[in-house]
Amino acid sequence: MGAAVDRRSSGERRWWRALRRWERATRPVDPELAAALARRWAELPERARTPAQLLGRNAVGCEGTHGVFPRCNLTCTPCYHSADANKVRVDGAHTVAEVRRQLAYLRRVRGPRGHAQLIGGEVSLLPPDDHAAALQVMREYGREPMSMTHGDFDYDYLRAVALGPDGRPRLRRLSFAAHIDSLMRGRRAAPRPRTEAELAPARREFAAMFRRLRREHGVRSYLAHNMTVTPRNVGQLAEVIRETRTMGYAMMSFQPAAAVGDERRWKENYRALTGDQVWTEIERGAGTRLPWRALQMGDERCNRTAFGFYLGDRWFPLIDDRRPVDLAARDAFLRHLGGVNVGGTPPRLLAVRLLRALVSHPAATWTGLRWAAGLARRTGFRLLTHRIRPMTFVMHSFIHADRVRPAWTLLEQGVRSDDPETRGVQERLLACSYAMAHPDQDRLVPACVQHAVLDPGANAALRRLLPLSCRPVRTETSG
Repeated sequence: MGAAVDRRSSGERRWWRALRRWERATRPVDPELAAALARRWAELPERARTPAQLLGRNAVGCEGTHGVFPRCNLTCTPCYHSADANKVRVDGAHTVAEVRRQLAYLRRVRGPRGHAQLIGGEVSLLPPDDHAAALQVMREYGREPMSMTHGDFDYDYLRAVALGPDGRPRLRRLSFAAHIDSLMRGRRAAPRPRTEAELAPARREFAAMFRRLRREHGVRSYLAHNMTVTPRNVGQLAEVIRETRTMGYAMMSFQPAAAVGDERRWKENYRALTGDQVWTEIERGAGTRLPWRALQMGDERCNRTAFGFYLGDRWFPLIDDRRPVDLAARDAFLRHLGGVNVGGTPPRLLAVRLLRALVSHPAATWTGLRWAAGLARRTGFRLLTHRIRPMTFVMHSFIHADRVRPAWTLLEQGVRSDDPETRGVQERLLACSYAMAHPDQDRLVPACVQHAVLDPGANAALRRLLPLSCRPVRTETSG
């Protein structure tokens, strides 16, 4: 009888432990992620702590790799990499090991979930197996990885990344961002494009490769389209958007050029364009106002984002900053659901988490229903006659290197500048939504600091570690 009681007691303990694991797994917000979000909110300067702010409430920010494969086989004007970047050998083993080192640190200090870019020079210069291995490492550490590319590679390469040696998918979902613009030289089909229109076939063919991959092997994808913007091509943005919006991209991202990186490739006055000028052209291409102040990622002087979707040829915002019901829904979401990890969560588990959150906050549920009803009224019959095509418009404004260096030097010394311009740069760096890991120094740095301050020395060191030839690189000596 005693043995039977012990078995029953042991079974009850196992049942209780299983129930506790289920309860923790279905919490709307993971406690570790909640702590990481709270730390990020505390780090933000006061100016950035607005009702629209996503950092520290919905996301810790994006992450990027550095020093993993700085070489590229196209030339761009401008190029944000230092002069030594193309003198470094692409080495798959180095890439995978360095990605693991950086992502382990990001997992430790930024929490269990995030979005990370596999970025350096050109990612398709990596052997396919090493490219896939790096993405798998990023997923291992809870990141949704995105490969950053110029897109000038063939379907055979894409298939080799997605499929293992057995011909089966080793990656069920791929995210790629293709940087395609007329400021790039050396693309096989358009070596020296004079206009953005000449690159429409390249944009179309890149997206078509991923549709083929899904059709033939069931591998899903998320595609973004990136462009550098200068006075030379700013007037062509609207036409690019109109041409590209139906090709299969879910994001269109624009980066006004900054004086950063290799000075030999600075061909224009990159201080001549303002963010407002570029955004006006983006809105002209979208055919409507893009309400970027509804949701903010970091500092508004750095990032503008408009989340929405197309129905036919009309774009609709998810949140319109002129509609009180939309802003109320935004506030309720960030207050009660902001920390819920949507991407990467299995649908059934996500449904339970959302249900628990909504049951706990019935008023937020009612606000969400009012928002949904308003959105349905705005879209009208288009919801019944057109397929929803998600489209996010983004503008990232990098900071000129000569402004980053003094601002960062003072921040390193713990000094807040009295000069308004330098103080503004410091605020932007502290609110940066795009971080890179330096595990050896136990810190994260903003991407602008990485490119403007740290990359020249880092790439010079990589040139010695990974020379293009087997011969050691000679270094200058005094005397």
